[in-house]
Amino acid sequence: MPTKAERGTGEQDGQERTAPTIQTVQRAALILGSFTVGKPHMSLNEITARLGASKATAHRYTKALRAANLLRYDERTSLYSLGPQVLTLATAARAGLPIVAAAEPYMEDLVRRIDETIVLSVWDGESATVVRSVDNTDHMVRISVRVGSRLSLTSSAQGRVFLAFLPPEQVPTLPRSVRKSELTEELDAIRQHGLSVNSPIVNGVRTVAAPIFEGDKISGTLAIVGTTATVSDDVKSEMAQALLETARALSQRLGTSDDGANGS
Repeated sequence: MPTKAERGTGEQDGQERTAPTIQTVQRAALILGSFTVGKPHMSLNEITARLGASKATAHRYTKALRAANLLRYDERTSLYSLGPQVLTLATAARAGLPIVAAAEPYMEDLVRRIDETIVLSVWDGESATVVRSVDNTDHMVRISVRVGSRLSLTSSAQGRVFLAFLPPEQVPTLPRSVRKSELTEELDAIRQHGLSVNSPIVNGVRTVAAPIFEGDKISGTLAIVGTTATVSDDVKSEMAQALLETARALSQRLGTSDDGANGS
């Protein structure tokens, strides 16, 4: 049997071999995490600066990440962006969120009750992102919402729900084009009714969204998506109240005391 000293040497050797591997993973994660919605493209010089290493080292990492389809490189612009494999991982990550499994039966039940598409979205740090969509099945016109879609912070019903209930320090800077006085009035109404209604004129689609809470924090939104002919813009409508009822039931399932939304 190996002596204590020999075992100690073996453990030390193992730690020394593991250390470079950990550093490699940390550096790869640092590169991938440097890309954001506001900064989707980066040059090798920018990646090198973020990495805090030599340009040769940065190039070696980008080459390995490209081989794994985690990065893509545009030869015309000499810029890097996140690769297609990141989308696959993101979809898998969202599918594993506890809220998705918890919401599934509530969404299915609501579809049966109102016969419209039901969409679940979560906050990704910058916008509302669709993580589950259950399509209506009986209408002649079926509305499908792609999982992974990132919704406008100010023009989507889901985005405005998050704006209404997120802590101020988590709200991103709003575009200058947004009329803040009008938005403030809208957000106050959402807090009062617990619902947000969006009816873009360009596509004839109407969305009604309600917040989902875990404890006293918003964790997602549940929304009805249909046509302006089948979904009313009245927050007092039977369909809107069914949505609010379902969102509250799901919130209770996730552990809220229902103090977040003051629906009338």
